[in-house]
Amino acid sequence: MKLAFLLLFILVMIIVGVYSKTRIKSSDDFFLGGRSMGAWMSAFAYGTSYFSAVIFIGYAGGLGWRFGVSTSWIGIGNAVFGCWLAWKLLARRTRDITQRLDARTMPEFFEKRYQSKNMKFIAALVVFIFLVPYTASVYKGLGYIFESAFGISFNTVVLIMALLTAVYLILGGYVATAINDFIQGIIMIIGSILMVFFVLKSPEVGGFSAALSKLSDLEPGSGSFIPNASQFIPLMSMVLMTSFGVWGLPQMVHKFYAIKDEAAIKRGTIISTLFAFIIGVSAYFTGALGRLFFIENGVAVMPQNNADMIVPLMLEKALPDALLGIIIVLILSASMSTLAALVLVSSSTISIDFIKGFVKNDLSDKKTTYYMRFFCIIFVLLSYIMAIFQSNTIVYLMSLSWGVVSGMFLGPYVWGIWSRKVTSFGAWAGFIGGGIVIGGYIILQTFGILTVDMPIVSTIAMLVSFITVPLASVLGKEMSHEFIEKVFGKVEKTTV
Repeated sequence: MKLAFLLLFILVMIIVGVYSKTRIKSSDDFFLGGRSMGAWMSAFAYGTSYFSAVIFIGYAGGLGWRFGVSTSWIGIGNAVFGCWLAWKLLARRTRDITQRLDARTMPEFFEKRYQSKNMKFIAALVVFIFLVPYTASVYKGLGYIFESAFGISFNTVVLIMALLTAVYLILGGYVATAINDFIQGIIMIIGSILMVFFVLKSPEVGGFSAALSKLSDLEPGSGSFIPNASQFIPLMSMVLMTSFGVWGLPQMVHKFYAIKDEAAIKRGTIISTLFAFIIGVSAYFTGALGRLFFIENGVAVMPQNNADMIVPLMLEKALPDALLGIIIVLILSASMSTLAALVLVSSSTISIDFIKGFVKNDLSDKKTTYYMRFFCIIFVLLSYIMAIFQSNTIVYLMSLSWGVVSGMFLGPYVWGIWSRKVTSFGAWAGFIGGGIVIGGYIILQTFGILTVDMPIVSTIAMLVSFITVPLASVLGKEMSHEFIEKVFGKVEKTTV
């Protein structure tokens, strides 16, 4: 039954990819869906790119074990700040300004907004290199769940998933991902609700009230939704990193470039927020119940001493075979949409920002699309290699990726669409400030001088980037009035 669900899912993905190929007439169609995506497609594309195997397997299990049910606050924060507030503050301005500047990627936005080709070069380099760990973390999550459920070796699973990602994305680009995201989003909602219901119903848990009581008996405080004093800072850093970190991630912001109009943005805001609340809270709350499934002599013992195995083994114990098949498709759905978004953004960065931007300015539209497809394969290959040979946990890999990319981009991007007064000097300061925080931490950690959770460091990097941009802009040369009018439009009245 599990295998039947899986094969059906893969077949649907390939069919959508083949269908979408007929709608790809230009590089804009391949990367942005012709900037004509409606509310439901855009909202589900955003939500399914947000949540992947990283959330369900790595974060929900590991953090649930550490913090207990208070981990659910991460899911709530993701819905409120990562979706509702992000759509409210970023969606319309991103769509309008990128259209005025004719920018298709985030590095291209930085080049045209701050009039700096070097900024585009550095941004493109950062995107392509540091989204690889994020993609690798998704593959690792898929590897663990399939290894547990099917007994297939970790390496084999990761290879199959990498090939599948490349095939359907090469065929249909953003059109294929948007259609698949909608299908996958429906699966994710249904699967998440069923997952919570059956895990709570299992003998190990015994219902909602019993779960909280049993968790508190195993580990004081783990059955409370209020974190204790020692947990507060690390937990809040996770809320901030996973909620505000998406504001500076190219694969998330990309969804705002492609949305159709103002009406779609308003509806998309509500849809994406409800989607995130259901998925996020379901994942983190379920992950927090993991302790109840691995008790030896009255003590919870982490399975295989690997936090990434908590959820796969828990679900195998708690769910009937048919439902486990649905949950596996749920996690695969979440992961494939995230992978597609990551690969599409990274391949376009090389094709549009590097090759067309620096190597061959007169590259034809047809050749640009060809290069996007080619670099999809290269990026998937690099991510596959890292997933196989990198021993760090899923949480670490994702936090590193988010910390570098969003730590450098968040300030220059958010201020760039909101403020007429920020300068190129300020944007560079934001880039460098966020990069120094992450780079310094990695060096200090390597020599054993500093040991701090990676999510805390990533959150600090984002904060430094955001604060540095307006402060440093005071020292930079103001941009011309004519250029600012081009960016914001003559009727723009709200400024910072």
